[in-house]
Amino acid sequence: MAMNAVARETVFALRRQIAKIEGTLAERLAAPAGASLDTGVDTDVTILRRSVTVAPHDAFLRTGAERLDAALSGGLPKAALNEIHGAETRDAGAVAGFTLALISLILRQQPRLPVLWIGTAEIFREAGFPYARGLDACFDIEPEQLLFSEAPRLADALWIAEEAARMTALAAVILEIRGSPQRLDLTATRRLHARAQNAGRPVFLLRQAGEAEPTAAPVRLILSAAPAAPRETITGPLAGSIGRPAFTVSIGKSRTALPGQFTLEWNPDEHIFEERRAQEERAKNPVPVVPASRRGKDIAAAPGAVLAFPTVGSPAAGDQPSPRERAAHRRPRRAG
Repeated sequence: MAMNAVARETVFALRRQIAKIEGTLAERLAAPAGASLDTGVDTDVTILRRSVTVAPHDAFLRTGAERLDAALSGGLPKAALNEIHGAETRDAGAVAGFTLALISLILRQQPRLPVLWIGTAEIFREAGFPYARGLDACFDIEPEQLLFSEAPRLADALWIAEEAARMTALAAVILEIRGSPQRLDLTATRRLHARAQNAGRPVFLLRQAGEAEPTAAPVRLILSAAPAAPRETITGPLAGSIGRPAFTVSIGKSRTALPGQFTLEWNPDEHIFEERRAQEERAKNPVPVVPASRRGKDIAAAPGAVLAFPTVGSPAAGDQPSPRERAAHRRPRRAG
């Protein structure tokens, strides 16, 4: 049954509104007359396709990793809300390091303006602050350029972020949130995204130990730490050393809806990202972080299984400790 013209126009209007929010453009493509659906019924078919809006080349922040930039259709949008997500609390360092690397790229392309980092007392108490002396050495960021605002409540942090996002005197705004609070909903992120678009400055939403929820950010990157490769020397890799910071970057959401996972290394000398390919990853890290079991995969016991314990009484002869072990057990435990 053919769709009503009024209903079809309503669907078009809704799709255009959604595309406007997501930063994409909905294009209407009319199918040839008499096209057949899978159901075998001949009807007038209308195909909707989403494509990335035409934007100038300098509208995106290129990371330098060609495959990642291509998957993001040019890089991270500068005038937008970008979400950087850490699934666990232990990923807070990787999320902060990756964000500081992006800030370093931003400060190279425009006047050296300050950056405002906003967070609650809970997140700063849990994840800490960036090391001031490492900002200049690793990211070429002067400690005076990084300003911090510690808010007592999430509502205060959101208010500060909204007011700061409209200021053109800042190079970027960072809002760090822990968990999945209800106040950080689609409406709140939509306001942040609109402020960033109007000011032409990026706003980075750092999500620590929270679930991936719907937000107005057109790009969501999922970050975790990757094993560091050995340090390169003239004679080759230095065994036992720790090389450049490495990140595992997964695309959770993008304008092109292209998934992908990349391992990036931050070059603190050139201040650029370099991608580590899978072959290089296996060559530099041939041994997995956690070795596999020699007996193969352990199979968990079925739920509700009954385990048999030995009866109360004297143990078997083979379970008795030897005289040497018994003497060692009786000795006092060392305190230091």
